[in-house]
Amino acid sequence: MGKRRPGRELVRSLSKKHKRHLKDFGEEHPFYDKVSERPEATPVCELSENSDKSSAESDSETEVEQISVYHKLLATLKSSPESESEEDVSDSEEAGESETEMGSEGSQETGEADGSEEAKNDVQEHKEATDTPEQMLGQEQADGADASCEQSHEVIEEFTDVKHESEFSLETNFMEEEDGECSADRRDSNSSQAFSNDPFKQHMDREFNEKEVEKMSTLPKTSNQSKWPRLGQLSFSSTLEKHKILKAEREIDMKQLYLHKPLESTWPKVNKQFMSSMNKQCDLSFTPLQKELFCIMNAYWDLFYPERNALTNGEEIRLAYCLHALNHVLKANAQVLSNNAKRRDQKPGTDNDDCRDQGLTRPKVLMIVPFRDCALRIVHIFISLLEGNGKKKIDVSNKKRFKGEFGSDPEERPPNLKRPEDYEAVFTGNIDDHFRIGVAILQKSMRLYAPFYSSDIIIASPLGMRTVIGAEGEKKRDFDFLSSIEILIIDQADIYLMQNWEHVLHLMKHMNLLPLDSHGVDFSRVRMLNLNNWSRYYRQTLLFSALQDPQINSIFNKHCFNYVGQVAVRNVPLSGSISQIVVQLPHVFRRLEAESVTSVIDTRFQFFVDKVLPEYRDAIMSHTLIYVPSYFDYVRLRNYFKKEDLNFTHICEYTKKAAVCRARRFFLKGEKQFLLFTERFHFYKRYMIKGIRNLIFYELPTYSHFYSEICNMMKATDNGVDATWTCTVLYSKYDAQKLAAVVGVERAAQMLQSKKNVHLFVTGEN
Repeated sequence: MGKRRPGRELVRSLSKKHKRHLKDFGEEHPFYDKVSERPEATPVCELSENSDKSSAESDSETEVEQISVYHKLLATLKSSPESESEEDVSDSEEAGESETEMGSEGSQETGEADGSEEAKNDVQEHKEATDTPEQMLGQEQADGADASCEQSHEVIEEFTDVKHESEFSLETNFMEEEDGECSADRRDSNSSQAFSNDPFKQHMDREFNEKEVEKMSTLPKTSNQSKWPRLGQLSFSSTLEKHKILKAEREIDMKQLYLHKPLESTWPKVNKQFMSSMNKQCDLSFTPLQKELFCIMNAYWDLFYPERNALTNGEEIRLAYCLHALNHVLKANAQVLSNNAKRRDQKPGTDNDDCRDQGLTRPKVLMIVPFRDCALRIVHIFISLLEGNGKKKIDVSNKKRFKGEFGSDPEERPPNLKRPEDYEAVFTGNIDDHFRIGVAILQKSMRLYAPFYSSDIIIASPLGMRTVIGAEGEKKRDFDFLSSIEILIIDQADIYLMQNWEHVLHLMKHMNLLPLDSHGVDFSRVRMLNLNNWSRYYRQTLLFSALQDPQINSIFNKHCFNYVGQVAVRNVPLSGSISQIVVQLPHVFRRLEAESVTSVIDTRFQFFVDKVLPEYRDAIMSHTLIYVPSYFDYVRLRNYFKKEDLNFTHICEYTKKAAVCRARRFFLKGEKQFLLFTERFHFYKRYMIKGIRNLIFYELPTYSHFYSEICNMMKATDNGVDATWTCTVLYSKYDAQKLAAVVGVERAAQMLQSKKNVHLFVTGEN
């Protein structure tokens, strides 16, 4: 916590002086008394400028006692910076006293103002619902407050905010008439047609009985196929006996989307950057890709889109799911604010069960992204969607702190780095992968760094979530805030394969569990679906990836229980990445037979040791690079090479820079015959490895374009002889998706049907 600024007084927490006041006078600071609107409810004693001592010594005993109390109270409020520092020193010597955290913005004037004005200002600041806490936290960061100084309270402060909980609580706010949102919400509640057509209300208000829920958890899913103009081949699956199959809309009417009022006008302006190159005859609001994606999102189907590309459509997709998430949150909050007014106006004692509009905890949307730069872009999109380009501006708290922690300094990036375009698109901005941030959205304000239990949206990385959720047996762990998540968005899921996929699996296991604590929830407002622990059947999951992978498919198939159903894009690659190889190179695909998925790891190792490696032990087969996608396989091969005393060097993602340079030099000069090379190192570094004459793909690459990149490194070999270049690939029937991405679906089907080794020769024009 930063130093206290001169002239700044405590607004919302008990300081040492206030605790001492409570100890000396037996009563709490009058600031915390319930003050009515009438000024006479808070008695204040008028004092002269030089009243440093009690002026009531000659009065009666009762009068002396009353005046001395408020005299001392006002003296503490009027104390100068010097006296404050002296009191802090003396108070620090008291046993059992600890200073509570406080904000520095929104405090009162210095000692020149009289005590009555300060008391009135305190009451006025206490009544404000949004501005003061945001300014306090913003100024706290501007003053150089370091949040990491109190490590012992870091986890607790991340989820609770006793000082500001009521300020940002939805239950204490009401819909504002001037926004026009109240009339829109009243229209929805009074119009049965609007009620039946709004996708949000259709999804959240549908009720099931126990037998129907049991069927959804036990019955197999029925699948149907459909082909859309832009997305291509879609697979619809659902456990419901009667479910509708979506059809691609040629044109989208903004009114039919039931967007929340601010978004109808701001979305076309924000999405304008992607519409400039589009034909004017197309829809004026969505690109063809966005139109079909949002059609599925807005109908609350689970979605798996495995064709996200950071170079081409990454930002289009990000805008589409940000629109959907923000639209969902605004509708949910508007419903709560509208019901607040109904409950306030209804007669006491009446039982109104129509106001069940909340979950067991407040967070509704969880967005998983790989890097801080992605979170920065998402927050900027939220601000743009709420503001547009007009005069309307929303109050964003902690914006300066957020920009400093999630932004990037262009000078930090080393100059003259030659990397592929896809690498530059992925690793742009701040690429720190350990973060989490809560976002609370009220009517005209957005609060960044909100405590999780006061947030509507949580943006985090898998590692950031893992450190919060913790493991069983840890003292500081919490996952109750995941109990009522209604929309889960996992963007760039393929990158998590390169980070740590276990974090994603750990997160999915803790989604939509019953909370261990009530966290102050009003159970009369909680939906029955949450009380019945059926939240997972209402959660929508949006999964975006750059490739199809069995581990990502497993997440979508085993952890998505949305009663509406699931939609997966299942386009097959017609041409593989082998067509992008520019060097003339013979490829030998050697098939290994494995009985199961679990046994394929050991089978591959034995196949490599017994049949492949002996062919390369001869000194003639020098300059052999062995590409290993899995780090565990890499460690196993490294230990075997050491045991057999083979002439090799190795490079992995944990190798230091000096060791990498040394290994590359040894391999180029031929001093080391083998080079073990991990896929994750290539993903994060993209170094050019010179001197390759023989390639062995221990397993097919996760990213298909890595196959052509590694093969094209051979052209950088000095004095290389094309006739001596070789490439060997190990594969099994469980590598069907990776094989199709490399050689194409037709050739992959033939290779999987045949049990013989396949020899291909790439001339550079394939």
